Amino acid sequence: MFQPILFLLNTKRQNKRIISLIYDICAIVFSLYLAIALRTDTLVFQIGKSDIACLVVTTSVTIFCFIRLGMYRAVLRYMILPAIGHIFFAIILSAVTIALSGFFFQTFVPRSVPFIYAGLAILTIGVPRVLIKTLYYHYYKRQKPNVFIYGAGATGRDLAYALIQGDEYHPVVFLDDDSKKVGQILTGVRIHHSSEFDKLRTLYQPIKLLLAITNINKGERLRLVEHLSSLPIEVQSVPSVEDIAAGKASATDLRDLDISDLLGRAPIEPNIELLTKNIDGKSVLVTGAGGSIGSELCRQIIILHPCTLVLFELNEFNLYTIHQELISIKNHFKIDTDIIAMLGSVEKEKLLTRLMETNKIETVYHAAAYKHVPIVENNIIEGIQNNVFGTLACANAAITSGVSNFTLISTDKAVRPTNVMGASKRMAELVLQALADKETDTTLTMVRFGNVLGSSGSVVPLFKEQIRKGGPVTVTHPDITRYFMLISEAAQLVIQAGAMGKNGQVFVLDMGEAVKIIDLAKRMINLMGLMSHIEGSNDEGDIEIKFTGLRSGEKLYEELLIGNNVLGSSHPKVMTACEDKLSWDEMEKTLTLLKKYCRDFNEEEIKNVLLSLPIGYTNNASLQ
Repeated sequence: MFQPILFLLNTKRQNKRIISLIYDICAIVFSLYLAIALRTDTLVFQIGKSDIACLVVTTSVTIFCFIRLGMYRAVLRYMILPAIGHIFFAIILSAVTIALSGFFFQTFVPRSVPFIYAGLAILTIGVPRVLIKTLYYHYYKRQKPNVFIYGAGATGRDLAYALIQGDEYHPVVFLDDDSKKVGQILTGVRIHHSSEFDKLRTLYQPIKLLLAITNINKGERLRLVEHLSSLPIEVQSVPSVEDIAAGKASATDLRDLDISDLLGRAPIEPNIELLTKNIDGKSVLVTGAGGSIGSELCRQIIILHPCTLVLFELNEFNLYTIHQELISIKNHFKIDTDIIAMLGSVEKEKLLTRLMETNKIETVYHAAAYKHVPIVENNIIEGIQNNVFGTLACANAAITSGVSNFTLISTDKAVRPTNVMGASKRMAELVLQALADKETDTTLTMVRFGNVLGSSGSVVPLFKEQIRKGGPVTVTHPDITRYFMLISEAAQLVIQAGAMGKNGQVFVLDMGEAVKIIDLAKRMINLMGLMSHIEGSNDEGDIEIKFTGLRSGEKLYEELLIGNNVLGSSHPKVMTACEDKLSWDEMEKTLTLLKKYCRDFNEEEIKNVLLSLPIGYTNNASLQ
């Protein structure tokens, strides 16, 4: 039964149009003949020249209307009510044409014939199209896997309609918490209460649960995700209302749940006044612009309308990628900002000075750093040169060029560091504090925060890849915890903290509660529709969680403060750390030693210098 229809649907588009055109001409002729036959109660009647002229005019007008209304541009399998409406409209015009042409050509056309013809033409032209769509839908419905949609609102309706028209999934059930909606039919799909999930899952065997709720606050969404993570099914979500409205995504762009949903808390809302203070109408430079934090800073900065945004990056591909993305954002939102892409190393002070002076830079965000703990541990000299001396060169260039505000992006690993990366970032903080004590006109501030979800070093993309490969998911230690923040909110808070800064201040972002990495892994496994089990346990599960042991220099627990001496600020999520620092004379002697040992490739002496400083560095203390 389906084979002729499938053959028709799979032929070339041009052939489909010709077949449809020929069929419509035949249907019009047959409908007119049958209308006259029914009216005259005879199958055989004489046809004169005027009758043929009337038939030709009627057929031509009808086909012309079909062409103008786009009937032959439409794809049969996607025919919907507007197309059926076009058929009605064209056939009504066709019936009127019969009456007028009969009068004009002096043809015998009984007054009831146009009405009979219209009814027959709708049946012969419209019904086959509806039939083809219906048969196609029921045939391909069997080929598509079933899915549930959670949320029977406007977003869920749009998603269900798009999925029904598409070839990927077949929506069989709406789930909703609103009892008033239960029992209603939406786009042909019945709405059930969410409490019926287990019964419905057994009946329909869905492969996914699609979350189609975009109009709830963050707190409600977090509670909902917490509930969904306990269900034995993979969960995906539609994009946010903002992304759909801005044209960045469509309702069918299904994706894994937002990283913010995995965080377990609502993102921090920004203070717009602080965001714009050092950026709006100013010239801004971002070092490490192609990195995870640097690129997100650039995305946040450009929508705040700086007059100039300079991207400084060592990696050519990363620089090209973020430059093209920012140009796209600029064109989309019609932003009048000059975007300048510059290649170079942050260790080249003269290059940076010329760059800042040429572009009259007023604000610098120094995000360039080597920050992967194991890599820096194996490349100590490069880590020190880039993180310590690169920061010194950038800060000196900013001071020489008269930059108003310089903000260093630091890390929680700078607090009582157990690895060279953390020690080098604490050294970078001390360098800026020592320079600030020299009473420069440039405000030098530092912003310290924890792990960023979605960054290149985040565990989230690693866990996703491991889960998709069937495991195991690797966690270094069952008790390891980390502070987490969204990359977007981290960038926003960096900008806001820099706007509040007084010279030499260290800002610490409120990261909320620390998250156990094993809990994060379990939640991700559950949300992908699988069950987890710990290595060596007798529990049944799909994905094994395996412990690999702490890496060199890795802590069980990260800290954001060295001591308890902390002050608040004008932003509820930004604190000021009051910690020991070095004078410029002491710092200068330390930098001279470090430079000598870097030049001599003497890694042991570099570590000894770091151990001698009041930064709390413990060489390779892997367990804390």
